[in-house]
Amino acid sequence: MAAELVSLGAALAWARPQIARIDARLLLCHVTGRVPSYLIAYPETALASDDAARFAALVARRVRGEPVAYLVGSREFYGRAFRVTPDVLIPRPETELVIEIAQAAFAVPPQKVLDLGTGSGALAVTLAKLWPDASVLGVDCSPAALAIARDNAQRLGARAVFLQSDWFSALDAAERFDLVVANPPYVAATDPHLAQGDVRFEPSSALAAGADGLDDIRRIAAGVAACLAPGGCVLVEHGYDQAAAVRALLAKAGLARIRSWQDLAGIERVSGGWLDAPAREA
Repeated sequence: MAAELVSLGAALAWARPQIARIDARLLLCHVTGRVPSYLIAYPETALASDDAARFAALVARRVRGEPVAYLVGSREFYGRAFRVTPDVLIPRPETELVIEIAQAAFAVPPQKVLDLGTGSGALAVTLAKLWPDASVLGVDCSPAALAIARDNAQRLGARAVFLQSDWFSALDAAERFDLVVANPPYVAATDPHLAQGDVRFEPSSALAAGADGLDDIRRIAAGVAACLAPGGCVLVEHGYDQAAAVRALLAKAGLARIRSWQDLAGIERVSGGWLDAPAREA
Protein backbone atom coordinates (compact mmCIF):
# COMPACT_ATOMS: atom_id res chain seq x y z
CA MET A 1 0.00 0.00 0.00
CA ALA A 2 2.79 2.44 0.90
CA ALA A 3 4.16 2.06 -2.64
CA GLU A 4 1.11 3.96 -3.93
CA LEU A 5 1.93 7.00 -1.81
CA VAL A 6 4.30 8.66 -4.28
CA SER A 7 3.54 12.28 -3.34
CA LEU A 8 2.14 14.35 -0.50
CA GLY A 9 -1.15 14.81 -2.35
CA ALA A 10 -1.43 11.12 -3.17
CA ALA A 11 -0.80 10.20 0.46
CA LEU A 12 -3.55 12.53 1.70
CA ALA A 13 -5.97 11.32 -0.97
CA TRP A 14 -5.31 7.71 0.07
CA ALA A 15 -5.81 8.46 3.76
CA ARG A 16 -8.93 10.62 3.60
CA PRO A 17 -11.49 7.83 3.08
CA GLN A 18 -10.08 6.11 6.15
CA ILE A 19 -9.50 8.88 8.71
CA ALA A 20 -10.44 12.53 9.25
CA ARG A 21 -8.78 15.04 6.94
CA ILE A 22 -7.19 16.96 9.83
CA ASP A 23 -5.79 13.72 11.29
CA ALA A 24 -4.26 12.78 7.94
CA ARG A 25 -2.57 16.16 7.68
CA LEU A 26 -1.21 16.00 11.20
CA LEU A 27 0.21 12.52 10.65
CA LEU A 28 1.78 13.46 7.32
CA CYS A 29 3.29 16.62 8.82
CA HIS A 30 4.72 14.51 11.63
CA VAL A 31 6.28 12.03 9.22
CA THR A 32 7.70 14.58 6.76
CA GLY A 33 8.51 17.49 9.06
CA ARG A 34 6.45 19.77 6.82
CA VAL A 35 3.90 22.35 8.00
CA PRO A 36 0.24 22.01 6.91
CA SER A 37 0.44 24.94 4.50
CA TYR A 38 3.24 23.18 2.62
CA LEU A 39 1.09 20.11 2.09
CA ILE A 40 -1.61 22.31 0.56
CA ALA A 41 0.72 24.42 -1.57
CA TYR A 42 2.92 21.63 -2.90
CA PRO A 43 0.91 18.39 -3.13
CA GLU A 44 3.09 17.18 -5.98
CA THR A 45 6.18 16.94 -3.72
CA ALA A 46 7.58 13.42 -3.80
CA LEU A 47 7.17 11.30 -0.67
CA ALA A 48 10.17 9.18 0.27
CA SER A 49 9.42 5.45 0.48
CA ASP A 50 10.41 5.30 4.14
CA ASP A 51 8.09 8.20 4.95
CA ALA A 52 5.31 6.57 2.94
CA ALA A 53 5.67 3.37 4.94
CA ARG A 54 5.65 5.25 8.25
CA PHE A 55 2.61 7.26 7.20
CA ALA A 56 0.70 4.14 6.15
CA ALA A 57 1.49 2.49 9.47
CA LEU A 58 0.29 5.52 11.44
CA VAL A 59 -2.92 5.73 9.41
CA ALA A 60 -3.59 2.05 10.16
CA ARG A 61 -3.13 2.70 13.86
CA ARG A 62 -5.45 5.71 13.69
CA VAL A 63 -8.06 3.57 11.94
CA ARG A 64 -7.88 1.24 14.95
CA GLY A 65 -8.66 4.23 17.16
CA GLU A 66 -5.31 5.27 18.60
CA PRO A 67 -5.32 9.01 19.42
CA VAL A 68 -3.36 11.24 17.08
CA ALA A 69 -1.63 12.82 20.07
CA TYR A 70 -0.10 9.47 21.01
CA LEU A 71 0.83 8.72 17.41
CA VAL A 72 2.75 11.97 17.01
CA GLY A 73 3.85 12.13 20.66
CA SER A 74 2.57 15.61 21.50
CA ARG A 75 -0.48 17.80 22.05
CA GLU A 76 -0.71 21.58 22.22
CA PHE A 77 -1.92 23.14 25.46
CA TYR A 78 -2.11 26.88 26.02
CA GLY A 79 0.15 27.51 23.02
CA ARG A 80 2.87 25.01 23.97
CA ALA A 81 3.55 21.51 22.66
CA PHE A 82 3.51 18.97 25.47
CA ARG A 83 4.97 15.52 25.07
CA VAL A 84 2.37 12.81 25.70
CA THR A 85 2.43 9.03 25.80
CA PRO A 86 -0.19 6.43 26.79
CA ASP A 87 1.08 6.91 30.36
CA VAL A 88 -0.69 10.29 30.61
CA LEU A 89 -4.04 11.81 29.79
CA ILE A 90 -4.05 13.89 26.62
CA PRO A 91 -4.48 17.59 27.56
CA ARG A 92 -7.90 18.94 26.58
CA PRO A 93 -8.78 22.46 25.42
CA GLU A 94 -11.39 22.75 28.20
CA THR A 95 -8.65 22.40 30.82
CA GLU A 96 -7.23 25.72 29.63
CA LEU A 97 -10.17 27.29 31.50
CA VAL A 98 -8.37 26.46 34.76
CA ILE A 99 -5.43 28.60 33.63
CA GLU A 100 -7.68 31.51 32.66
CA ILE A 101 -9.53 31.43 35.98
CA ALA A 102 -6.29 31.22 37.94
CA GLN A 103 -4.86 34.26 36.17
CA ALA A 104 -8.00 36.27 36.87
CA ALA A 105 -8.17 35.17 40.49
CA PHE A 106 -4.85 36.71 41.56
CA ALA A 107 -4.05 40.38 41.13
CA VAL A 108 -0.58 39.50 42.42
CA PRO A 109 0.88 36.14 41.30
CA PRO A 110 0.67 33.48 44.01
CA GLN A 111 3.89 32.42 45.69
CA LYS A 112 3.13 28.70 45.96
CA VAL A 113 1.09 26.56 43.56
CA LEU A 114 0.11 22.90 43.78
CA ASP A 115 -1.09 20.84 40.82
CA LEU A 116 -2.82 17.65 41.98
CA GLY A 117 -2.67 14.72 39.55
CA THR A 118 -0.32 16.58 37.23
CA GLY A 119 -0.14 13.92 34.49
CA SER A 120 1.77 15.44 31.57
CA GLY A 121 2.41 18.54 33.68
CA ALA A 122 0.25 20.72 31.44
CA LEU A 123 -1.21 22.80 34.28
CA ALA A 124 1.94 22.94 36.41
CA VAL A 125 4.23 23.85 33.53
CA THR A 126 1.85 26.44 32.10
CA LEU A 127 1.41 28.16 35.48
CA ALA A 128 5.17 28.06 36.08
CA LYS A 129 5.72 29.79 32.74
CA LEU A 130 3.04 32.40 33.47
CA TRP A 131 4.37 33.03 36.99
CA PRO A 132 8.15 32.40 36.81
CA ASP A 133 8.74 33.57 40.38
CA ALA A 134 6.18 31.18 41.86
CA SER A 135 7.10 27.88 43.46
CA VAL A 136 5.11 25.27 41.52
CA LEU A 137 4.75 21.66 42.66
CA GLY A 138 3.05 18.94 40.64
CA VAL A 139 2.15 15.61 42.22
CA ASP A 140 1.01 12.33 40.71
CA CYS A 141 0.87 8.73 41.89
CA SER A 142 2.30 7.46 38.59
CA PRO A 143 6.12 7.41 38.22
CA ALA A 144 5.70 7.14 34.43
CA ALA A 145 3.52 10.25 34.33
CA LEU A 146 5.99 12.16 36.50
CA ALA A 147 8.79 11.31 34.06
CA ILE A 148 6.73 12.86 31.25
CA ALA A 149 5.93 15.94 33.35
CA ARG A 150 9.60 16.47 34.25
CA ASP A 151 10.58 16.14 30.60
CA ASN A 152 7.97 18.70 29.57
CA ALA A 153 9.12 21.13 32.24
CA GLN A 154 12.74 20.79 31.14
CA ARG A 155 12.00 21.15 27.43
CA LEU A 156 9.75 24.16 27.96
CA GLY A 157 12.03 25.88 30.48
CA ALA A 158 9.57 25.82 33.38
CA ARG A 159 10.66 25.98 37.02
CA ALA A 160 8.37 23.28 38.38
CA VAL A 161 9.10 20.45 40.80
CA PHE A 162 7.35 17.07 40.66
CA LEU A 163 6.73 14.60 43.45
CA GLN A 164 5.18 11.14 43.59
CA SER A 165 2.16 11.37 45.85
CA ASP A 166 -1.31 9.89 46.15
CA TRP A 167 -3.01 13.28 46.20
CA PHE A 168 -1.85 14.86 49.50
CA SER A 169 -0.16 11.79 51.03
CA ALA A 170 3.49 12.74 50.41
CA LEU A 171 3.16 16.47 51.10
CA ASP A 172 4.69 18.16 54.12
CA ALA A 173 1.81 18.58 56.56
CA ALA A 174 3.00 22.10 57.36
CA GLU A 175 3.20 23.26 53.75
CA ARG A 176 0.59 25.73 52.54
CA PHE A 177 -0.28 26.78 48.99
CA ASP A 178 -1.87 29.95 47.64
CA LEU A 179 -3.39 28.07 44.69
CA VAL A 180 -4.31 24.43 44.25
CA VAL A 181 -5.44 23.22 40.83
CA ALA A 182 -6.61 19.76 39.82
CA ASN A 183 -7.87 17.97 36.74
CA PRO A 184 -8.64 14.66 38.45
CA PRO A 185 -10.43 11.58 37.14
CA TYR A 186 -14.16 12.35 37.10
CA VAL A 187 -15.83 9.82 34.80
CA ALA A 188 -18.13 7.19 36.29
CA ALA A 189 -16.52 3.76 36.10
CA THR A 190 -19.56 2.37 34.23
CA ASP A 191 -19.77 5.22 31.71
CA PRO A 192 -20.03 3.63 28.24
CA HIS A 193 -17.89 6.40 26.75
CA LEU A 194 -14.84 4.79 28.39
CA ALA A 195 -15.10 2.03 25.80
CA GLN A 196 -15.46 4.41 22.86
CA GLY A 197 -13.18 6.65 20.79
CA ASP A 198 -9.77 7.91 21.83
CA VAL A 199 -10.30 7.41 25.56
CA ARG A 200 -10.00 3.63 25.10
CA PHE A 201 -6.25 4.17 24.77
CA GLU A 202 -5.82 6.61 27.66
CA PRO A 203 -4.93 5.47 31.20
CA SER A 204 -8.14 4.47 32.96
CA SER A 205 -6.67 5.65 36.27
CA ALA A 206 -6.70 9.20 34.88
CA LEU A 207 -10.32 8.99 33.74
CA ALA A 208 -12.56 6.89 35.98
CA ALA A 209 -13.30 7.58 39.65
CA GLY A 210 -15.89 5.31 41.19
CA ALA A 211 -19.57 4.74 40.60
CA ASP A 212 -20.44 8.43 40.18
CA GLY A 213 -17.06 9.74 39.03
CA LEU A 214 -16.58 11.79 42.19
CA ASP A 215 -14.39 9.53 44.33
CA ASP A 216 -11.17 11.45 43.69
CA ILE A 217 -12.83 14.85 43.89
CA ARG A 218 -14.19 13.83 47.31
CA ARG A 219 -10.64 13.09 48.45
CA ILE A 220 -9.38 16.40 47.08
CA ALA A 221 -12.18 18.38 48.69
CA ALA A 222 -11.70 16.63 52.03
CA GLY A 223 -7.98 17.40 52.17
CA VAL A 224 -7.51 20.68 50.35
CA ALA A 225 -8.39 23.11 53.17
CA ALA A 226 -5.52 21.74 55.26
CA CYS A 227 -2.96 22.66 52.62
CA LEU A 228 -4.34 26.08 51.59
CA ALA A 229 -2.79 29.28 52.89
CA PRO A 230 -5.23 31.88 54.25
CA GLY A 231 -6.88 33.46 51.22
CA GLY A 232 -5.82 30.49 49.12
CA CYS A 233 -7.88 29.21 46.21
CA VAL A 234 -8.67 25.75 44.83
CA LEU A 235 -9.86 25.13 41.27
CA VAL A 236 -11.11 21.69 40.21
CA GLU A 237 -12.10 20.60 36.73
CA HIS A 238 -15.05 18.19 36.64
CA GLY A 239 -17.67 16.59 34.44
CA TYR A 240 -20.43 18.42 32.61
CA ASP A 241 -23.09 17.45 35.17
CA GLN A 242 -21.05 17.52 38.39
CA ALA A 243 -20.82 21.24 39.24
CA ALA A 244 -23.50 21.22 41.95
CA ALA A 245 -22.04 18.14 43.59
CA VAL A 246 -18.52 19.59 43.55
CA ARG A 247 -19.72 22.89 45.01
CA ALA A 248 -21.40 20.94 47.81
CA LEU A 249 -18.18 19.04 48.53
CA LEU A 250 -16.17 22.27 48.67
CA ALA A 251 -18.74 23.83 50.99
CA LYS A 252 -18.59 20.80 53.26
CA ALA A 253 -14.81 21.29 53.40
CA GLY A 254 -15.34 24.78 54.83
CA LEU A 255 -14.38 26.84 51.80
CA ALA A 256 -15.96 30.20 51.03
CA ARG A 257 -17.15 32.09 47.95
CA ILE A 258 -17.69 28.85 46.09
CA ARG A 259 -18.68 29.10 42.46
CA SER A 260 -18.47 27.37 39.09
CA TRP A 261 -17.24 28.66 35.74
CA GLN A 262 -18.57 27.84 32.29
CA ASP A 263 -16.50 26.79 29.31
CA LEU A 264 -17.02 28.17 25.80
CA ALA A 265 -19.91 25.75 25.29
CA GLY A 266 -21.71 27.16 28.33
CA ILE A 267 -21.03 24.06 30.44
CA GLU A 268 -20.01 24.46 34.08
CA ARG A 269 -16.60 22.82 33.81
CA VAL A 270 -14.55 24.17 36.74
CA SER A 271 -15.57 24.81 40.35
CA GLY A 272 -13.58 26.41 43.15
CA GLY A 273 -13.52 28.26 46.40
CA TRP A 274 -11.33 30.21 48.81
CA LEU A 275 -10.12 29.66 52.34
CA ASP A 276 -10.80 32.45 54.86
CA ALA A 277 -9.89 35.87 53.45
CA PRO A 278 -10.37 35.12 49.73
CA ALA A 279 -8.30 36.36 46.82
CA ARG A 280 -10.05 38.60 44.32
CA GLU A 281 -12.84 36.72 42.65
CA ALA A 282 -12.40 35.99 38.96
